[in-house]
Amino acid sequence: MSWILIVEQSLNGLQFGLMLFLLAAGLTLVFGIMDMINLAHGSLYMLGAFLAATLVQATGSFAAGVLLAIPATAVLGMLLEMSVLRTLYARDHLSQVLATFALILIFNEGVRIIWGPDMPLSVPAALSGPVQLLPGMVYPAYRLLIIGVGAAVAGALYLLVGRTRIGMLVRAGASNREMALAMGVDIPRLFTLLFGVGAGLCAVAGALLGPLFAVQVGMGENILILAFVVIVIGGIGSIRGALVGSLLVGVVDTIGRAFLPILFGIFFQPRVASAAGPAIASVLVYLLMAVVLYIKPQGLFPARG
Repeated sequence: MSWILIVEQSLNGLQFGLMLFLLAAGLTLVFGIMDMINLAHGSLYMLGAFLAATLVQATGSFAAGVLLAIPATAVLGMLLEMSVLRTLYARDHLSQVLATFALILIFNEGVRIIWGPDMPLSVPAALSGPVQLLPGMVYPAYRLLIIGVGAAVAGALYLLVGRTRIGMLVRAGASNREMALAMGVDIPRLFTLLFGVGAGLCAVAGALLGPLFAVQVGMGENILILAFVVIVIGGIGSIRGALVGSLLVGVVDTIGRAFLPILFGIFFQPRVASAAGPAIASVLVYLLMAVVLYIKPQGLFPARG
């Protein structure tokens, strides 16, 4: 096991964690302010990826397709919030779970009808090669782009939430929704705006991860589970918690999948190691969540003190 492999997998974990943050940021604010469990959040990630793939084909430019897919997905998210999700705010969590699970099925079949089961989305040619970071170490240029975009968006979101009036209202709603309403904050309008921002972030994640994974129907379900793990670890309603939780989950998941089979190969036969390593690695993030909740039941950085 060389240091180059360790650095490469750490960078992969950082990249995956930053993309998880883009999903978890909108999800944690929606859950923190409106107490709304939205299982259809992953469907916006899928829609963003399909729209990006369509627009990349239409424009012939990867950058143009991604930049156009972000506002398009944000508008769709706001329309979804105003037409369907707004009726669920006063319902209990079970009703919200059932309704948004139905939305997942509707979105999956709608995408299948419009686009088919999958769409091609390739890494742009200019970023398809490696970049030398250190002597003897190269790393894919496209993954470096994802890390840079993820870090820039995380910084911009931090400034938006922490340094602007809109951010002040968001933090007030996440900390004490009833008091914010009593002070005259237009929570419904604020929530529509937040939902649009969250949908746009989903589009960024879907468009950038599409070339690495696959743009296909149902792609949002697995990553949505990890997004919920992130907001539980970080603390519901906390942007800082979502960032820290995303980085922890991304690094633990990636490092575990890369190195546990190697570690098991030292002690067990290759057949056993190749089967047990990935299986146990997939459980590591849930063990991490259990440890965090045992130490801090409200998460690392809960918005509601």
